[in-house]
Amino acid sequence: MKKAVAYVAFVCVILMLSGCSKNANIQSYNVKDDKIEIGMCFDSFVIERWQRDRDVFVTTAKELGAEVNVQNANGSLETQVSQIKYFIDKQVDVIVIIAIDSKEITDVVKEAKKAGIKVVAYDRLISEANVDLYISFDNEKVGELMAEALVSKLDKNKEILMLCGPTTDTNVAFVEKGFYKVMDNRGIKVANIMNADGWKAELAYSYLSDNYQIAVKIGGIMCGNDSLAGQAVRYLSERRLAGTVPVVGQDADLDACQRIVEGVQLMTVYKPVENLAKATAKYAVMLAKGEEIEVTDTIHDNKYEVSYIKLEPIAVTAKNMDEVIIDSGFHLREDVYLNVPEE
Repeated sequence: MKKAVAYVAFVCVILMLSGCSKNANIQSYNVKDDKIEIGMCFDSFVIERWQRDRDVFVTTAKELGAEVNVQNANGSLETQVSQIKYFIDKQVDVIVIIAIDSKEITDVVKEAKKAGIKVVAYDRLISEANVDLYISFDNEKVGELMAEALVSKLDKNKEILMLCGPTTDTNVAFVEKGFYKVMDNRGIKVANIMNADGWKAELAYSYLSDNYQIAVKIGGIMCGNDSLAGQAVRYLSERRLAGTVPVVGQDADLDACQRIVEGVQLMTVYKPVENLAKATAKYAVMLAKGEEIEVTDTIHDNKYEVSYIKLEPIAVTAKNMDEVIIDSGFHLREDVYLNVPEE
């Protein structure tokens, strides 16, 4: 009898221990499940700055205890939609999207929100999707800064040419609005406007080559980003006009900063992407935790008023290159002045 009791006690102890072990595993699994997961969808990495945005965002999010799954659609709308659906299936906490087409991804974004996933429109607004947060730079101000720079160097008897990004990028319209505001106030006309599909920079060069009669008459060129500006300067250089026709861009790409100190590009608009990426990572984690974000501005997405956080852009010329770009560590001095002989 004693042996039987001892045996039963032994079995009970084993079961208790195995039960504890099982519970410990479940608890560990739940802790892992509680890890904040953020899905980040890029349209592509063709534009130089996006790689910097990615690195800063991922690093900041990890410091805040979140895991980031980065997807690159390589400019394919179909791929981006598929990647967002993948994040929905994974039931991530937040999806951060750099939209390829602001209208065509509306439906899949609504699917994400219906699944209880928070959505952040990063740098580009998503149309009629009622995203939880839109964070970008003041893009109308970007256009104003470009226009003001051109006006300062423009022969008033000549017109401006605009080489812009694709109409599917909502920022393009905002930049153009700011640009036209200044030009209209100054009575300066725009000779023509070209929109580069998919931000393909080579289209700027092709346009200028195919429209030589317009190109030789213009007083300045507004470019939607520095990659387009690079192709514009290339065209002007081949005709020995580089430096005589002012060219502006945005993003403060390294080669653009080099062109500015060399004197063949007038200015670029610097958007401190580190600030944008860090702020977005912080807000994404807050959304995942259900914390309230204090936002004073809103923007209309063609149907809804959505929370909008906007950062200030900065005009960069040869005069403030050191102060803005180099002193901030955005680019190294030896890289920016690589092609400029030392005095």
